[in-house]
Amino acid sequence: MNLPSCRSVALLACLFLPAGVHSQEAAPSFLNEIQPLLTRLGCNQGACHGKGSGQNGFRLSLRGFAPEWDHHWITREFSGRRVAMAAPESSLLVQKPLGVSAHAGGVLFSENSREHNLLLDWLRAGAPGPKKDEAELRKLVILPGNRTLKPGEQLQLTVQAEFSDGKTKDVTWLTQFFSNDETIATVSPAGLVTMVRPGETALRASFLGNVAVVMMTAPHDRAIDPKLFANGNNFIDGNVFKKLAALNIEPSDPCDDGVFLRRAFLDTIGVLPTAAEVKAFVSDTRPDKRARVIDQLLERPEFVDFWTWWLDDLVQNRKEADHDVRGTKNVRIFHHWLREQVAANRPWNELARDILTAKGSTDENPAVGYYVVTVGEKREANQSTVVAGVAQTFLGARIGCAQCHNHPLEKYTQDDYYHFAGFFSRITFQRQDPKTGPTTLNVSHPDKNQNKNPVGVTQPRTGKFLPPQPLDRATLKIAPGDDPRVALAAWIIDPKNDYFAGAMVNRLWAHFLGVGLVEPIDDLRASNPPSNSELWNALVKEFVDKKYDRKHLMRLILNSRTYQLASKTKPGNEKDQRHYSHYYVRRLPAEVLLDALCQVSGVPEAFEGYPVGVRAVQVPDPAVKSYFLGVFGRNERITACACERNNEVTLPQTLHLRGGDTTLDRVNHPDSLVSRMMKAKKADEEIVESIFLSCLGRMPRAEERAKIEQHLRQAGAADRENAFRDLFWAVLNAKEFSFNH
Repeated sequence: MNLPSCRSVALLACLFLPAGVHSQEAAPSFLNEIQPLLTRLGCNQGACHGKGSGQNGFRLSLRGFAPEWDHHWITREFSGRRVAMAAPESSLLVQKPLGVSAHAGGVLFSENSREHNLLLDWLRAGAPGPKKDEAELRKLVILPGNRTLKPGEQLQLTVQAEFSDGKTKDVTWLTQFFSNDETIATVSPAGLVTMVRPGETALRASFLGNVAVVMMTAPHDRAIDPKLFANGNNFIDGNVFKKLAALNIEPSDPCDDGVFLRRAFLDTIGVLPTAAEVKAFVSDTRPDKRARVIDQLLERPEFVDFWTWWLDDLVQNRKEADHDVRGTKNVRIFHHWLREQVAANRPWNELARDILTAKGSTDENPAVGYYVVTVGEKREANQSTVVAGVAQTFLGARIGCAQCHNHPLEKYTQDDYYHFAGFFSRITFQRQDPKTGPTTLNVSHPDKNQNKNPVGVTQPRTGKFLPPQPLDRATLKIAPGDDPRVALAAWIIDPKNDYFAGAMVNRLWAHFLGVGLVEPIDDLRASNPPSNSELWNALVKEFVDKKYDRKHLMRLILNSRTYQLASKTKPGNEKDQRHYSHYYVRRLPAEVLLDALCQVSGVPEAFEGYPVGVRAVQVPDPAVKSYFLGVFGRNERITACACERNNEVTLPQTLHLRGGDTTLDRVNHPDSLVSRMMKAKKADEEIVESIFLSCLGRMPRAEERAKIEQHLRQAGAADRENAFRDLFWAVLNAKEFSFNH
């Protein structure tokens, strides 16, 4: 006898359920209820069934990015063994999370709980799948909004979802909650907030791929003299000190002149002030001397070298993948073009537009080099790094994960990624000579009627053809024969697009202050708000109003009292790492540190293929051989992520500074600082001061002088030169030399 299949039994059960039980109107929504429940319970996370191979024979799309797949896998895979329509209570989909059947994920809910009843209602209704006309989520709101609490206080959050059909629904129980800093505030799976300690952090609510954020603030329980927050130099200080006052965090004192000068030189032009420059600045009695030196730094030739190097990192200027001779030439051509833009103080929006829309040969239009390394001559644009790279470089948006699945923390879907990829679908490359000829970027055009070869790409999961569309899902008109990138560039640099201006503002702020208003600095999203939203808005507006003038923004930051605070902390601000109550100490970038060693010693580094005397920040190619630069974490420019530059301190770095050739050769070289001063028969005091002023930007302190004098006496006249070499080596290995403070 042929027994009916499981699927037939399930169909029979659905047909003969009591009337009204599976009414489609009353049936729970797979998209808006079942999927969010599986997400909140963690079933479709990467650590469980949401990974590529699934878990124990059951798989789900990561965080529910493919509901049509999930519905099929739950109800149809293995002949529907996970659901029992005739007896929903016995379904594996219910039995496992209840703990009745063995489940590696453990017990997820109890019998007759809201979760249990929702799954049963869905199964009893026939387990309906996604509907094409289903109401879509339009907005997510967290109530009661931003709040100020005391440590130990609790607050219950409520999440409301507004749908396209006009209905609003309380979805708190189906929402995932996260805290951006659990050491400040925690939030339970049910949305109960507990303030842990003084500070401020964002809490995120995630539902159906949409994210809403509220800020929780707990001021420190101490009184701060209001005078400490007065007398700012510009609007930057007004916003910073307003936040510090709200949190009751005391700002540090202003830094002294020597510290300011060294700090400003390193941050603005990447070199140390000379001993003569330090002496002249410290002795200057004019009240506006800091503003004067800032203006001078912004016009020095080293400024152009330094910020060209900075832009090289940003736009990934490196050799092509095949590493041929022509690749090196393209790097230098692109570098020279960027240098011209910096020297002319070209507005960022104009520079970005030229890069985004570049075409022609690398000889005629060096900006084509950006596409040569991000697309590659032998790849399709949607299979390259250019899609994620453009978003991260010019918008500070990390959308790379959406190439495979929906963004876990933001609204970007897989469709959004491939819509964005459509802007680059017409790029093709050619070379006149396979090895040495210039690379030419062409833009192919579809037929005028758009019926053949339309602009766009095919979404690999759904097979649907997606036309170009920006990340805000706006509709852009692209006429037949037009380069889609022109429309994209116009959308990106539009003054209304805060992400474009904000991405550059945040990078510059992080460069000068050590920590971005948003961290990581190239991860701008609603779920990762700035630590000071009022300052963020003011800086973005200023940047746009001043026509994207980066030098203007630098001048504002450098002149602010915030930038000029001392790095030395006070008892009330030593734990602050986000609100700029003091200057954040950080290690010098690899190239700047190497140049500093060469500068103070007078012994240049020799880079293969470049004249002796070329500084590290002037070298265009990040692949040039240098053990020092590799150890100290230079940016290889392989991806658009700012994390490619590693400024962390490691043991190999310390060992190399103390015993490596880079340092020892410069200490012992016959043309080094000590050797030159000994040959010139300089007095002990002059040699000591020259070492300190050149390396640290200050005179030696009394206790340091005493130890040095003792060291020189013990060495005696016969070993005087070696004694000074020891001193020079010790200063070069001091943290004060390797760090900007």
